[in-house]
Amino acid sequence: MTERQPYRVVARHPGFELRRYPAHLVAEMQVEASFTRAPLEAFRPLAAYLGGANRARHPAGLTTPVMPEATGTEKIPMTVPVVQEEGERPGAYLVQFVMPANSTAATLPEPVDPRVRIREIPAQLAAAMRFSGRWTEQAFGQRATALGRAVTAARLQPTGAIRYARFDSPWKPWFLRRNEVVLPVVE
Repeated sequence: MTERQPYRVVARHPGFELRRYPAHLVAEMQVEASFTRAPLEAFRPLAAYLGGANRARHPAGLTTPVMPEATGTEKIPMTVPVVQEEGERPGAYLVQFVMPANSTAATLPEPVDPRVRIREIPAQLAAAMRFSGRWTEQAFGQRATALGRAVTAARLQPTGAIRYARFDSPWKPWFLRRNEVVLPVVE
């Protein structure tokens, strides 16, 4: 069973849940591609990182003499969702794999691929709208617009980029796929 990113539902509003997400780590990659191509291009390097294309971190020994430790690779379990958000430039997207909840910056291995980076996402309050269906820009865009309107109607203020979250594999029938649009809001 795949681990899901933890959160706590704080309130339910018409059209969305208000959730509290704890601080967590992501392995991410910025890709210059269309909305649809970005996750496809980022998947292989990010999956390779999880599969062992990394250098395991070993704590320094406390005894003398200190011998250099060989660095190996480490497999990391897959978690969901896979997240996508707009990047720093037009036409660029950040694609993120959420790391297991027990991960720390000190214990996660270093990526071998320089395009993959590890980043901590701070704890945050966010509005989330869940839906099933295809992973198209139009489907996510419609939900993002509806979520933005619902957040404004609830008198909440957005504070960051909208995130597009995919929970299921591509071979799961489209009508059974769990998807979400998530919008951070001011506390």
